[in-house]
Amino acid sequence: MKKVGLLAVAVLLMHHAKSQTVEKTGEPVEWVNTLMGTDSKVSLSNGNTYPAIALPWGMNFWMPQTGAMGDGWAYQYSADKIRGFKQTHQPSPWINDYGQFAIMPVTGSIKFDQKKRASWFSHKSEITKPYYYSVYLADADVTTEITPTERAAQLRFTYPASDSSFLVVDAFDKGSYVKIIPEEKKIIGYTTKNSGGVPANFKNYFVIYFDKPFTVAHTWHDSVLVAGKLEMQSNHSGAVVGFKTVRGEKVTIKTASSFISYDQAELNLQKEIGNDNFDVTKNKAKDTWNKELGRLAVQGGTPEQVRTFYSSLYRVLLFPRKFYEINAKNEVVHYSPYNGQVLPGYMFTDNGFWDTFRAVHPFFTLMYPSLTSHIMEGLANAYKESGWLPEWASPGHRDCMIGSNSASLIADAYIKGIRGYDINTLYEAVLKNSENEGPLTSVGRKGVKYYNTLGYVPYDVDINENTARTLEYAYDDFTILQLAKALNKPKAEQDRFAKRSQNFRNVFDPETKLMRGKNKDGKFQVPFNPFKWGDAFTEGNSWHYTWSVFHDVNALSTLMGGKEQFVQMLDSVFKMPPVFDDSYYGGVIHEIREMQIMNMGQYAHGNQPIQHMIYLYNYAGQPWKTQYWIRQVMDRLYKPTPDGYCGDEDNGQTSAWYVFSAMGFYPVCPGTPQYVFGTPLFTKLTMTLEDGKKMVIEAPANSDKNLYVQSAALNGKNYTKNWISHQDLQNGGKLIFNMGASPAKNKGTNPADFPYSYSTAVK
Repeated sequence: MKKVGLLAVAVLLMHHAKSQTVEKTGEPVEWVNTLMGTDSKVSLSNGNTYPAIALPWGMNFWMPQTGAMGDGWAYQYSADKIRGFKQTHQPSPWINDYGQFAIMPVTGSIKFDQKKRASWFSHKSEITKPYYYSVYLADADVTTEITPTERAAQLRFTYPASDSSFLVVDAFDKGSYVKIIPEEKKIIGYTTKNSGGVPANFKNYFVIYFDKPFTVAHTWHDSVLVAGKLEMQSNHSGAVVGFKTVRGEKVTIKTASSFISYDQAELNLQKEIGNDNFDVTKNKAKDTWNKELGRLAVQGGTPEQVRTFYSSLYRVLLFPRKFYEINAKNEVVHYSPYNGQVLPGYMFTDNGFWDTFRAVHPFFTLMYPSLTSHIMEGLANAYKESGWLPEWASPGHRDCMIGSNSASLIADAYIKGIRGYDINTLYEAVLKNSENEGPLTSVGRKGVKYYNTLGYVPYDVDINENTARTLEYAYDDFTILQLAKALNKPKAEQDRFAKRSQNFRNVFDPETKLMRGKNKDGKFQVPFNPFKWGDAFTEGNSWHYTWSVFHDVNALSTLMGGKEQFVQMLDSVFKMPPVFDDSYYGGVIHEIREMQIMNMGQYAHGNQPIQHMIYLYNYAGQPWKTQYWIRQVMDRLYKPTPDGYCGDEDNGQTSAWYVFSAMGFYPVCPGTPQYVFGTPLFTKLTMTLEDGKKMVIEAPANSDKNLYVQSAALNGKNYTKNWISHQDLQNGGKLIFNMGASPAKNKGTNPADFPYSYSTAVK
């Protein structure tokens, strides 16, 4: 009887824990877990993230470094030693880092080699927040703390009692320089280490100020300590300074860097930290994060959902990176990662548009139009300085991924009313993209002559990922068409892009009802395995890329045989086993493995091509299926934990999917002013728009079971559409969802309520 009673209490407590909801978030930054996604490796990505100690879009990030110098997996949750605390600009382990240097406290004896100076640490004595990081280094008996600004940081080290307390500065290899200036308690230096995409004169200049005099000062190069020498220029340069400390003594450094000069680095430090102490900088950073994260205020979700939401929103707000600085005249200037000159105006970097055109940049057009305007100016500057629009910049052009999706960003921003930049230069740039291959395969359009003459990139002309290119170029041509209309460009120009926007039809195979490689002679590739990854597609298979007709889902539905067949094809994605053909890669790439282990059939949410697909049921009159699968993905594939993603997070894109989906809608087709409805996650979410207006999204009956939308009302009026306009959101007001536990199969079935498709839109 007693055991039964205890069991009943346990069940009751479990039920209470499950049903517990958060009605007030307080400070949203305190819900963020910066370790979400850090339990990753080359063979399996649970996010491939690192705990960025940074401000939103900051020029410099900081991180604890567990990996070897030059290793893209610079922080892995499974590691047990820290080698240093690194200023980083890494957007992805696959792209790797640039402009990096590291600082590491050591005690007892001078240890500057990255392996010898490494210290054991535990996550149990690690505090990880966006605005503050702290960890205890067991071997040195030192606690390290870090707090950031956009271009500077403060680091504080709590030492033991020792006459041999040291701080190592590592400017890394590939050409670096350090100089110790004892009378100023200062170290300066530069690093040139990079992973590509930089001009010949690239340097990241750093300055470091200490609040304690040095009793020891040496430099080193490679594995050699040069005692007493205060200046070192070599392949791999570094410095060691030392002092006597009493137990609990805190030594604080202020550091900043610049891509322009030492003087600019000094100016960045003065502007952003000045005389502020560590705690003042920490509180300012905390306030900044609370302000930006608080633009979306949620209530009524579980603690896990709130943590996942704000951890994801933190990731959305990190990239693209501000690659500009403010000079002594208070002017915005930047070192050009394209031509090496210092020039006026904005510049942003560390972004792959193949990923982020889908949801990250649409989020900025919705919530941060001024930022988007600056990003557009940065794109125009990149074009003027290099002759090409960037598609994957880090910091300059990098040869990664496909498409010319910069067109999507530019058209989406302009169509949604964002101004304040040179749209004519940007239009010239997208036109150039549409007719030319670039100096790298990721710039311009690889295979463009075939595409413009045949209407597709052929399978048999030695251009990889050809069908994926065709599909993305066709969508990008649609966005150019929309921009051409908005700019009143000549009809012949508009007609050209209208025709090309339909090129997806040329690679649709009516026999399999899937997209398929097509040879130059007009015949489809043989044999065809729709489960084959790569080859005609990019990091996916035909079942993933077939849905990449963002702008004309109705036409895709018609090609498949109508709405009923279209829905069956959508359903099939989840019903099929997660089989795959990896022969193109010669082995299982991590994206394949991530699909295989998620137990959602062929649905590969861990990579971008299929992430919008769940929302397509809205175009066929069955929005309840969208609602079901969205909640499945949110509940099963996202957690606020080190293994919290189901694939690469990718500069905010996989996070932006979660953020938008939690809001209750998603930008399926950037370049149109519509967001397609899903199902809201919280009982209430308040958007504070840039002009101060508020859009309140309420779903009072929302729960893990009440996930189906029964009806909706916008500002007190019944709202039947399967989408909401950008303007309605910008106007502010109240959107109320009536939720229930069963699908409302009479809602969203009228074609008049379906989202935009080019083939059904009024021309």
